[in-house]
Amino acid sequence: MKKQYRLKRNEDFQKVISKKRNLANASFAAYFYPNNLGHARIGISVSVKLGKAVVRNKIKRQVRMMVLQAVDLSKSADFIFIVRKRYLNKTFEENLKALQELSAKIMFKLDKEV
Repeated sequence: MKKQYRLKRNEDFQKVISKKRNLANASFAAYFYPNNLGHARIGISVSVKLGKAVVRNKIKRQVRMMVLQAVDLSKSADFIFIVRKRYLNKTFEENLKALQELSAKIMFKLDKEV
């Protein structure tokens, strides 16, 4: 994922989370908020509780690939996906489907506002 599509700084995460616009399912919690950049920015958060650094980095790589498939990056919004513990109990395909469903709900909410 290109740098322009990433949320990295703590201030960016806090800005999106503080807006309290969120949805969740068993594997993910997602925060979102419209931006004026003309494209989406994605942040991924994996808790230390999910495992050691190797496991967390693997999860982040997997979620990054899922996001490329599931989220419309042309949508002008910031998204933060927080991985939940139940993510570990499911297969890649099940988690991808869960992320696609969550993404569809988010897109519906964003389209409804405009």
